[in-house]
Amino acid sequence: MLQSVLITGAGGMLATALQSKLQARGAVATCLARSELDVTSEPDVRAALERCKPSVILNCAAYTKVDLAEKETDRANAINGDAVGLLARLARDAGATLVHYSTDYVFDGIVDRPQQPADPVGPRSAYGRSKLLGETRLQENAPPHWLILRTAWLYGPGGPNFAATMIKAARAGKPLKVVGDQHGSPTFTHDLADATLDLLDRGAASGIYHVTNSGRTTWFDFTRSILDEFKLSTDLSPTTTADWFKIKPDSAVRPAYSVLDLSKTEAALGRSMPSWQRGLSTYHAAIVAAGGVV
Repeated sequence: MLQSVLITGAGGMLATALQSKLQARGAVATCLARSELDVTSEPDVRAALERCKPSVILNCAAYTKVDLAEKETDRANAINGDAVGLLARLARDAGATLVHYSTDYVFDGIVDRPQQPADPVGPRSAYGRSKLLGETRLQENAPPHWLILRTAWLYGPGGPNFAATMIKAARAGKPLKVVGDQHGSPTFTHDLADATLDLLDRGAASGIYHVTNSGRTTWFDFTRSILDEFKLSTDLSPTTTADWFKIKPDSAVRPAYSVLDLSKTEAALGRSMPSWQRGLSTYHAAIVAAGGVV
């Protein structure tokens, strides 16, 4: 059983899911929000580790404003990049395991096949470059045991996300125009949290793992499935990435194909990852249990 767990970035979608899953397993985690722990500050991080004495650090602190990162590059690099190196170095000094979450954006999205962890990277956005910097900094300062978990198209209770945005817009009767030529795997936070804890429990070897729900879809088809799942109806039409850039020219470049190969992860888990359709259904059940609030 996991003990002495520290979660950074508390209050976000993934941190909320991890906290819930840890509690369900009988473990207690110290969860520190941005206001309680500035991961870019060495004194703050050192004090937190000395106070909590974690055996495992789950780093959910992240700069996630993909489009704004094109203008706030230094801030994105500080939080997604250099701070990860700081956490890794201090985790190494403390003998703690570090789990860090990365992204499909480290790939260029040109190859039309699922990307494997060892495939060449080539981020095309400032956000992607900042996340790759974090991967590099971690490995430069690696503690005895570490995991980089790349995920994609994340959604779930506890924060703003694509699924919640589509649900709110449909409920308000707004027409939706959604990109239909980008392919990926929508990932429910609770499924990512379960996989994280299972990998730790099973003693997965240090390294990079891809963790998403299984299967592939497009943003447009995912939106259609969201509306069907929640029994919502509104005017929904597809658009292309090229046309989207005409509307929002300051948008960051997204990978056209960002399906991640799960073979290594599923072998380590001894099971398959749930499909993205199942993840969406489980998300719906969680929203219903919460009174329908997204």
